[in-house]
Amino acid sequence: MNSNWHEEAYYTIRTYEIDSKKQATLPALVKLMHESAMQHVIKLGVSVWDLEPHHISWVLMRQQLSVHRLPRLGEQIKIETYPSGYERLFTYRDYKVYDAAGELIAHSSSTWVLMDTVQRSLARFPGFILEMLQLAPAPELCLPRPAGQLPKMEKTDHSLDFVVRWHDLDYNDHLNNMYYLQWMLEALPDELLNHGRLRAFDIQYRAEAQWKDQVRAEVQHLPNGRMLHRLVRPDDGKELALALSEWE
Repeated sequence: MNSNWHEEAYYTIRTYEIDSKKQATLPALVKLMHESAMQHVIKLGVSVWDLEPHHISWVLMRQQLSVHRLPRLGEQIKIETYPSGYERLFTYRDYKVYDAAGELIAHSSSTWVLMDTVQRSLARFPGFILEMLQLAPAPELCLPRPAGQLPKMEKTDHSLDFVVRWHDLDYNDHLNNMYYLQWMLEALPDELLNHGRLRAFDIQYRAEAQWKDQVRAEVQHLPNGRMLHRLVRPDDGKELALALSEWE
């Protein structure tokens, strides 16, 4: 794989990234994945700041995560990330997380689009990005792309309400995608949060949440250790995100 196309970043798990079991939380680990990707697109010259003059920006649409184990406090990890192809309006990026012994402990595939920052709608890839995407590795060298439909939520077993604060916003001036994931997890029952082992998380982002929006996180129990999650804006009933998690 072309070395410029492939980013490696090293991190040590810090005290503010762990839970009571002294292991990194899933939101903390995903933040490090996204930080690695941000540093990579800066090097490639296609970061959100490079795209700002073109009035476009990257937006995450879906992310599938598989977790073999979460790293512990003080543990050093390596994150590899690279763009893994594109089709029509969608581009893909993979992440692989290794421990110090070189063992794969988590991996993720993700789907991204470009947003027109003026119209707040999907944008086509400009020529200079299409040229770059032609260099993507062959599909057989990449993780499977996010695919398939998530189940439709039929009832709510647990819920929790939030308000989007100013410090929750990102560079696109909407709710940071990390809070979607974090708020979904917050609404889970105490027993699962304290004693469950998360094995997979698949999240689809459907709509933006803005400053001061009311947001409700809803959870439905499914068979075989699965949980269905949804974020909805109660004021207009708009579904903001849907996710499926798998637990042991």
